[in-house]
Amino acid sequence: MTQFFNNIEPNVIDDEILQKAIEEKCPEDLGDIARKESINVNVVTEIQISFKNILQIANLWPLENLTKLQLDNNVIEKIEGLESLVHLVWLDLSFNNIEVIEGLDTLVKLQDLSLYSNRISTIEHMDTLQELQIFSIGNNNLTVLENVIYLRRLKSLQTLNLSGNPFCSEEHYRLFVVAHLPSLVYLDFKLVRKSTAKAAALKYQHLTKPLEEEEAQVLALQEVEDAKQKELEQQQAAFVEYLNGPFLFDSLHEEEGEATKLVSLPGVEELLQAYPEEFVSVCESLYNYGLEEYEKREAEVSKFYKRLHEILAVNQEEKKTKQREDLCRDLENQHFEKVMEIIQAILKKIALFELEEDFPEDLRTLFEDKVTVVNIASMSHSIRLRKIDKRESDMLSNTYQWQKSVREKAFQRESDRNRACIEKIICFMDTLQKELDSTVVKPKE
Repeated sequence: MTQFFNNIEPNVIDDEILQKAIEEKCPEDLGDIARKESINVNVVTEIQISFKNILQIANLWPLENLTKLQLDNNVIEKIEGLESLVHLVWLDLSFNNIEVIEGLDTLVKLQDLSLYSNRISTIEHMDTLQELQIFSIGNNNLTVLENVIYLRRLKSLQTLNLSGNPFCSEEHYRLFVVAHLPSLVYLDFKLVRKSTAKAAALKYQHLTKPLEEEEAQVLALQEVEDAKQKELEQQQAAFVEYLNGPFLFDSLHEEEGEATKLVSLPGVEELLQAYPEEFVSVCESLYNYGLEEYEKREAEVSKFYKRLHEILAVNQEEKKTKQREDLCRDLENQHFEKVMEIIQAILKKIALFELEEDFPEDLRTLFEDKVTVVNIASMSHSIRLRKIDKRESDMLSNTYQWQKSVREKAFQRESDRNRACIEKIICFMDTLQKELDSTVVKPKE
């Protein structure tokens, strides 16, 4: 399976190999430009470096927008140097000397992965590839059939190639794989038929049932953790995280050192009996108040964006209205041009004495003066255009008045709300002042 050639030195992907690979992917008419000028690597989405005797993957980090990478038929021994290619969707590392699946953690968008014809003995380190749909790992050194159970965590996997591995010769190999990977549509280039899937599920249900139960438990725990995380994120957004319990109070007494000895002072122990409960009660009040205020803020922000979208929609409608008015104007201009063509044609017939005998008498009188008939048509056209312009002006004016009214109402509403808040504050201050004035200070004995 080795890919070394005796007469060729192993290579590392350097600038020269990379530049040439990029140029080969350019359209033919851009080839000369690509060779003369430096290519912006940010626009490169596909690259192929095959049959180059590459030993080590390196220097691909600038190709951050790469979606398709082909490194087949080289002598690569380790999967590395792909961390920055986070947009990669298609990766071909077939016909190399790779022994371990690794270095794929950041490729979370990967959908098609080929590791065909390498030296891999274990399927592992693929937990983050949750979008993987096609996986080829045929012709490797996989000997433990149970290792395919690892692939159950890849919920999007539909096409799998394992052919050519040692465990493929085991009895009921296909049934075992289909039973443990029920989402498969194709296995080893063959369609997984419903009858096969049913027979596999029946034969290995004693093995798959415990797995399903275990996965259900893990999923339930994960849902609980996700719910806790969501709750914590909401608390953080409300700035009240860890106030719904004794967490803050407990943290007050951490790392106190010598201060813990003060608890033994006379009277301190009695104080500590009521203090924690009161402290936690205040924290919980702050917690509830913070969540309430958060809901109010979210509602106000939501209302703001809803209003913003409405205004943007009105602006879009204004543009459409303007376009419609322009369309009306264009139609009128086209109509005028056609009328003028007809007038010119009639005037030409009159000049050549070819006008029809049944031509209306009132129109004959009108066409006796060329300037008069042209002026009449032009004047009528101008009047119609002015009416269209006036209608457009009225529509825009009404829209602007409506927007002004909405802004003024919003401003007035906010102003009234602020005044009401100020009145409440003043009233509260007056109440406090009265209580302070009425307080009787007892003289010291």
